[in-house]
Amino acid sequence: MTELSQLDLYHMDELLNEDERMVRDTVRRWVEDRILPHIEEWAWECTFPLELVPEMGKLGILGANYSDFGLPGLNAVAYGLINQELERGDSGLRSFASVQSALVMYPILQWGSQEQKERWIPLLGSGHAIGCFGLTEPDFGSNPGGMRTRAVRDGGHWILNGEKAWITNGSIADVAVVWARTGEGVRGFLVEREAPGFSTVDHHGKYSLRASVTSQLVFQDCQIPANAVLPGTTGLKNPLFCLTQARYGIAWGALGSAMATFAAALDYAKSRIQFGGKPIASHQLVQEKLVWMYNEIVKGQLLALQLGRLKDAGKASHQAVSLAKRNNVWVARECAKLAREIHGANGIVNEYPVMRHLMNLETVYTYEGTHDIHTLILGQYLTGIPAYEPPA
Repeated sequence: MTELSQLDLYHMDELLNEDERMVRDTVRRWVEDRILPHIEEWAWECTFPLELVPEMGKLGILGANYSDFGLPGLNAVAYGLINQELERGDSGLRSFASVQSALVMYPILQWGSQEQKERWIPLLGSGHAIGCFGLTEPDFGSNPGGMRTRAVRDGGHWILNGEKAWITNGSIADVAVVWARTGEGVRGFLVEREAPGFSTVDHHGKYSLRASVTSQLVFQDCQIPANAVLPGTTGLKNPLFCLTQARYGIAWGALGSAMATFAAALDYAKSRIQFGGKPIASHQLVQEKLVWMYNEIVKGQLLALQLGRLKDAGKASHQAVSLAKRNNVWVARECAKLAREIHGANGIVNEYPVMRHLMNLETVYTYEGTHDIHTLILGQYLTGIPAYEPPA
């Protein structure tokens, strides 16, 4: 498959340091060896490869951008490149790593007790435990402030009641970071798989993210100990901070999907012979599609790279993350559509990766803030007016 490094008009590799290139290339080889030979079968069968989780831990993929407890402590750009390479394989594999790192390990490290950190971070970072993040509810996706899940103190325990929906890793998680309303505001809780009153149900019938586990979490008078609360959590701002971390990884990951569909389309266009014995790549309409894809991927790479440098410098705002997530996922979605067109009928079969990426991106376009929600975040930044809130 064509590598964009062979078509690097802007010498992107020269903008990366040696460690960043090494991390990218290591994860790329692992994806090529361990994911690409099997991913179509996993997606077809709706199977998540649990056996790869400890391998991800050994490679330092999980929590790669943290340095506590012996974690790699990579910079933001290297972490972004990990997400890019994982999603070149499949969005579901990147989603797993993103949830584990940005939505589970991050809140424990930021707001957890020392006891919680010492227990869970080594297990999560090594892949010997799996986590999930429970914020979205059946009736509240884009509006997490409407959550109905509640936690009430009961002596030495908390009692949880409510439901969470569309939760990546839900039924395979050993611990869930669950957000609930309390008398003290929204708090985060660590709910272990065996907690009485806690159950999971997988979402079935998915056309998208088929190589990923997606579940509903159900809490029916779920009893958890008093020390299950993340003590540093004080409101809805805490899960929103987590989402900003995850959106950053998605901004890079989506580019990996775009690279995969572009490379597939370019290779196909150069080898598919039609109309007088010429490859379809010789036709102007096909070249226009390929140029658009390449053009937007290069711009997306520069956008993600600058965002990573800003993040490492402590200057990346949540609006900047929204802009990158919004742009790069849209670009990836459009690239998959164009690749599907270039492949013609072959674009719908799993002999090629195009339709799998296209279906996956329908989810990525929606989760961690829909395209429209990120538009409104940026609209508020530009105008100072929050259009997604009802007038007072």
